[in-house]
Amino acid sequence: MKTEQHHRDEIVRFGKLLHQNGLVAATDGNLSVRLESGKFLCTPTMMSKGLMGPQDLVVVDQHGKRVNGTREVSSEIAMHLLIYRRRPDVNAVVHAHPPTATGYAAAGIALDRALCSEIIITLGSVPLANYETPGTPELGEALAPLVVDHDAILMANHGVVTCGADLLSAYMNMETVEHFAKIALVTHLLGKQQTLSDQHVDRLRAIRMKYHNHNQVTAVQEKD
Repeated sequence: MKTEQHHRDEIVRFGKLLHQNGLVAATDGNLSVRLESGKFLCTPTMMSKGLMGPQDLVVVDQHGKRVNGTREVSSEIAMHLLIYRRRPDVNAVVHAHPPTATGYAAAGIALDRALCSEIIITLGSVPLANYETPGTPELGEALAPLVVDHDAILMANHGVVTCGADLLSAYMNMETVEHFAKIALVTHLLGKQQTLSDQHVDRLRAIRMKYHNHNQVTAVQEKD
């Protein structure tokens, strides 16, 4: 079992990676993890993810109310809590503004074309949620229909949210979305997209399901 201090150190580490890799700028983005207590550890509002220390993080309850910490809670915690409620298999959420993927979101284009086999295996597809004001219940309503079946979602004119069984997985999903967006952009610039056939996509989805089931079993065994 990871201690709360371990989770604090991990959030700081991946916050720095988000900033160093250009997936966020200034005070953009937020990260959170589900604690064994049923509460949630998350990044504070209005603070660079590259400059945080473990002591800057806050703990909130299931309603997003701060129960530990001195800094203010991000207004976007509601988005994280929605994902946790809808996905009991998820233990970490990352929200960022990766430039290329956010460009697709601002253009109103989902990353759902079958262009790369690896993307289908890891993420399936990356849908686009309609725009709603960040930090509002309406944003949660826009995400709700997509959360159950997707580990990464574009938010129109906003950014990207990813989730995973742990913070490493959620962070890697964010990197994968941006990498795929760059590949998709190159195909647009070249003026041609050669998508995989339905038969090949079905095979890749079967592999994805196999990996997903294996990871779920492994996660259960590790908890036991």
